[in-house]
Amino acid sequence: MKNSKRTMMSIEDRAKQFAPFSPLRGLHEALKQMERVVVPKAELSEERAEELNRVLLHIEKGDMVTAVYYSDGEYVKVTGKVARLNIDEKYLQVVETKIAFEDLYSLTK
Repeated sequence: MKNSKRTMMSIEDRAKQFAPFSPLRGLHEALKQMERVVVPKAELSEERAEELNRVLLHIEKGDMVTAVYYSDGEYVKVTGKVARLNIDEKYLQVVETKIAFEDLYSLTK
């Protein structure tokens, strides 16, 4: 057997050799963003705004709701329990999603 003067590589350094390599880091995310269709925010009619206000007046913490709201160029739908309703700061929190009143499109109890 040869007498080797090389030091043994640590397990962590050896594992790094086999880690996945991505020469185009971020490309997948950039392509996904390009595929995204940005939708303009719709203006609420007076009737829809009044209905949202009526529903908000009857919502309490713990109620199950479905909210459709505008976020980053798209409409998002979330269903869950109301964690917080802050009238002064004008937002509704469904589970961990904080929604400004001005971004609400529809809300059902």
